[in-house]
Amino acid sequence: MSTPANRWFAPGDLNGFLGLLVDNLSIMGFLAAALIGLFGFPADIVFLRMFPGTALGVLLGNLAYTAMARRLARRSGRDDVTAMPLGLDAPTSIGMALLVLGPAFLGFRQGGMDEHAAAIATWQLGMASLVVMGVLKFVLSFFGAMVQRHVPRAGLLGSIAGIALVLMGFLPLVEILKLPVVGFAGLGVVLYALVAHARMPFGLPGVLVAFVVGALLYYGLGPSGWLGAGYHPPAAWQWRFALPWPTLQWVDGLAYVVPYLPLILPFGLLMVVGGINVTESARAAGDDYATRDILLVEALATLAAGFCGGVAQTTPYIGQPSYKAMGARSGYTLLTGIVVGLGGVFGYLSNLVELLPLPVLAPILVFVAIGITVQAFEATPVRYAAAVVFSFFPAIARMLTIKLSDPAYVSPEHFARLFSDGAHGISELAVITVLGNGFIITAMVWASFVVALIDHRPRRAALILLLGGALSLFWVIHSVELSGGIYLPWLLDAASRGLVWQFAGAYLVLAIVLVLLSLGDARRTAAVR
Repeated sequence: MSTPANRWFAPGDLNGFLGLLVDNLSIMGFLAAALIGLFGFPADIVFLRMFPGTALGVLLGNLAYTAMARRLARRSGRDDVTAMPLGLDAPTSIGMALLVLGPAFLGFRQGGMDEHAAAIATWQLGMASLVVMGVLKFVLSFFGAMVQRHVPRAGLLGSIAGIALVLMGFLPLVEILKLPVVGFAGLGVVLYALVAHARMPFGLPGVLVAFVVGALLYYGLGPSGWLGAGYHPPAAWQWRFALPWPTLQWVDGLAYVVPYLPLILPFGLLMVVGGINVTESARAAGDDYATRDILLVEALATLAAGFCGGVAQTTPYIGQPSYKAMGARSGYTLLTGIVVGLGGVFGYLSNLVELLPLPVLAPILVFVAIGITVQAFEATPVRYAAAVVFSFFPAIARMLTIKLSDPAYVSPEHFARLFSDGAHGISELAVITVLGNGFIITAMVWASFVVALIDHRPRRAALILLLGGALSLFWVIHSVELSGGIYLPWLLDAASRGLVWQFAGAYLVLAIVLVLLSLGDARRTAAVR
């Protein structure tokens, strides 16, 4: 006989399943829409090679979290244990699409590869990136608390909020307003349901209602010509069967990874710290999961996805208390894992994604961007708000670089001339580009040294600045290559070498100034005493 503690499904699991499924579907949808629609990536590579492995990570992670919830329920004898929700991480998945995979594909094409070869090389890069992030998360799962102690929350949350605001929020907002009648209505529903917390008809998830409204407008107005050239009839339904077999093709992708390490490594680090935070959140809601176990599952799911062709990492979601409040227990993660995992194998996920154009999908991304940015301020003491804001500037520079380096806006020849124009010192375009390269780590460094200043620890701030200067010498931040590539500074041409020395020197000089100011402050304090 089934007892409350070992019951697999509760009434709230259906709502939990719909919410978690839509979250994962929206991220996979944006990944496909960005790669195919914005960068001209071949659809068959996305749907038959990237999606199956990516979905496998969601399946394995959710199965493991379901088992952990079942074990906790049996051990505690409780019937209200809620599984930790797991899915694709929105900020880093979008970052992978817009900052790594898309630009890499264009770079391979410009380097002489044909479309198919460039797509395969990009896929291998994505796999290798996931393996690198998975290894980093596995190692740091044993030291996550130490990482959290040494990097201020303003630096961790500010860096990801910068991505959220300008890349996850602003760029999708542009896509929304390309079809404003469709996209703005969907965005309004998302804000009404998720920001204003209004109840949806029949208790449906707000994201699902927003998708339905957007899709009805798109397919209702499009055929009549109301949406102009922005409407595209739906593709025919296809059964794209592809098993996510392990492959060693990620090894070939390692050769392409190094220039993207300043993006990839912070992506993995942020997920470790995020995993610690969400475990604490679940513990506060009454479900005491072991932090190390949560982080290990996240790392192993990411590794499995990378080995099998995936390109987007998994993460435990921050909303475990929200799923608990809606009555979800362990059935919702089981259902989500199975539906997403099998959808990657049999291809129905790709068909659903094709039915939802980017202006329909983008509103949820704008909401996520708002939420992440708000959290950066709410979860950080008010006195550090300036550090959070200061950390946004490198992300703004990166967004401008993405747009200005697009040949559709500025020809490569004209871009190179503007970049190298030193008639009045370092050109504005060079400043924007160099500031944007390695922007996540730059944001962490900048926020961390401002936090140290606010705490009246100028010498600690000086040490952080010296670290920033060292990182800028060797391309980790402020790479003077447009691609953000690696180099030894003394092997660069004279003009590029001058840029490196100026940026590294700026950190050194400010560090010295802060040390001198701290000495003067110490003397004044001693004199007062």
